[in-house]
Amino acid sequence: MSVKIGISPIAWQNDDLPELTKDYTMEQALQEAREIGYTGVERGQRMPHDTEGLKTYLESAKIELCGGWCSGNSLVNNFSEECKAISQQVDQFVELSSPCIVYAECSNTVQGEIETPVNSRPKLTRDEISSYALKISEVAKWCADKGMPMAYHHHMGSIIETEDDVNWLMDASSRDLNLCFDTGHLLFGGGDVMATLDRWGDRIHHVHYKDIRPSIVGDVRKNNKSFLNAVIAGAFTVPGDGCIDFQAVSNSLAAMSYSGWIVVEAEQDPAKAPPYDYSKMGYDHILKVCKKADLSIN
Repeated sequence: MSVKIGISPIAWQNDDLPELTKDYTMEQALQEAREIGYTGVERGQRMPHDTEGLKTYLESAKIELCGGWCSGNSLVNNFSEECKAISQQVDQFVELSSPCIVYAECSNTVQGEIETPVNSRPKLTRDEISSYALKISEVAKWCADKGMPMAYHHHMGSIIETEDDVNWLMDASSRDLNLCFDTGHLLFGGGDVMATLDRWGDRIHHVHYKDIRPSIVGDVRKNNKSFLNAVIAGAFTVPGDGCIDFQAVSNSLAAMSYSGWIVVEAEQDPAKAPPYDYSKMGYDHILKVCKKADLSIN
């Protein structure tokens, strides 16, 4: 039983808030991530988009592709339309031996709207999520049949944000749909990190280790601020710098024989949280908790 440790380049190159990270390059992100010890990186929008170019780019940095965001539109697209929309990324990720695509519904999300409070996110009833789960299960099976697992990312500002949302989606979907378990988004959404992890351990294919600063999250909720303003204010941080007990999370992953990627994804203002320093802090914390949990690192 072993895990690999990867990172999203979002601390150096924020796709949603490019001005926030304008003084950093993707090349710096990959170089520093590798220097710290990360062996994988999730795809960023400022990487080459063509398959051969991306392959060469990652190989030159001596780092693997360990997943990447996939903007889904299954609420509005039919099966054929959605498969066509994501086919290039699926084929590319198969070619580059990615462990999964990290899929989230973006057709009506408010996560990228800086003037829209995250509290105003779209919400579906349990029956509506169950219907959505049937649609997304078909797409997930199509991906799996092509050799690419789909890991669904519950995300702030989207239709799948709370613990109930996650439970309803997983309950109603087929086992073709895996879960990208994100500690920070789940807690920000008011969920119980450990209860959700234990309930859906057999469906978890990808893990994001993301911490939060509760006082900032509380202010965002109380004062109706947007998701992007939450990011700028510092709602998220790396493992070991917030309030989440990653030792308990790692112990639970070990108990369920999780073998896959643990990915740090912590977008912050680099003027307040230098990417190298914080990414190293997160990496060192993961090494410590994995060692105590008897999770060997590959």
